[in-house]
Amino acid sequence: MRDKPDEAPQAAEKPRKKPNILLRLIAFLVTLALVVGAVALVAYRDELNFDSLRRLFTYRSLSRADSGQAQPFSHGGSGSDLFLSVDGGLLTCSTVGVRLFSDSGTRYVDEAVSLSSPAAMAAGNWSLAYDVGGREIRVFHGLELAVSLTMDSGSSILSARVNSAGYLAVTLQESGYRGAVAVYDSSLQRLLQLHLSSSFVMDAAVSSDNTTLAVVTMGQTGGVFESRLELYVLDHLSADTVPTPDYTCSLGNNVVLDLRESGGAFWALGETSVSAVSAEGQLLGSYDYSGRYLKEFSLEGDGYATLLLGRYQTGSQADLVTVGPDGAVLSSRAVEEQVLSLSAAGRYVALLTADRLEIYTSGDEPYSTLEGTSGAQKVLMRSDGTAMLVSSREAWLYIPE
Repeated sequence: MRDKPDEAPQAAEKPRKKPNILLRLIAFLVTLALVVGAVALVAYRDELNFDSLRRLFTYRSLSRADSGQAQPFSHGGSGSDLFLSVDGGLLTCSTVGVRLFSDSGTRYVDEAVSLSSPAAMAAGNWSLAYDVGGREIRVFHGLELAVSLTMDSGSSILSARVNSAGYLAVTLQESGYRGAVAVYDSSLQRLLQLHLSSSFVMDAAVSSDNTTLAVVTMGQTGGVFESRLELYVLDHLSADTVPTPDYTCSLGNNVVLDLRESGGAFWALGETSVSAVSAEGQLLGSYDYSGRYLKEFSLEGDGYATLLLGRYQTGSQADLVTVGPDGAVLSSRAVEEQVLSLSAAGRYVALLTADRLEIYTSGDEPYSTLEGTSGAQKVLMRSDGTAMLVSSREAWLYIPE
């Protein structure tokens, strides 16, 4: 009898691969570089100047001189017209109509409309022009006319504001009420109309997330006039309910001149102070002008207010002040020359004098200077660091390096 063959020996175990130390080291260094790079992008955003790179691609086809000024184009109006920087262009507004130009001067809109007291504003790629005391509104999306609105007979417009999502708040005077506010969605369909009888309505705006309506009212408290910011959650409102604000914040005995939402807060700029209020009605901060005269201002910067304050109504001496939402001064600079125009957008502040354009960051760091402005009377700062210069006849873009 044959012996049973020996059982096959078990296969030898494969040796385990030793971890590749070099690969692990490379992965660690790459991760470290990404983390350090991300921190550097935040910490050195101004120095790295990504807006300069953005401008390089955006305006590469726009011919310009060595000074950075593009070829001027005729705006077809006069120095008394109203000028507004819009996304990718320039809006001009006069008593006879509204025009909309691209950066290079191509005319996209030429709307004939009678505006006895023209006004205009912009947010994101939405803009509008309207007639204060009249009934006409023209709303634009990009470089196109989105809709023409005519308020009902018996209504007159006090103010109109569009947000970056295309929602519109129109403050109206109507018979039988101290004030009314009509709210429209981005398709320009009326959502509701708010009527108030206890206090005068001065201004209104819808938050950028379309959830809150901010209304500036003026009334009397203890025999003293008081401005208030009343906040309404839009989901809580309907045409059938008596309007009651969800939140209210006192702005004191201060006539409000402008209302904007910026950096998640509503900014109310008045004759004697500027205040920032949260969407829940909390006063985040306020800055008092301390008896100085408000010569120029802008609420178009991202999360700050820009003020030109002087000790006297006339004269060239003034202070250029930027203020944060907590009321703290971010920067202050003495100005000894006559200021023709002041404008802010994004993180930039532009100051135009008779012979020079100076651009700063909101933290008062010099960003760009243009010597010789070819008779420009107005500057319109833009969020990418460019500025539109406007004279009585022409307009042109300044593109810093």
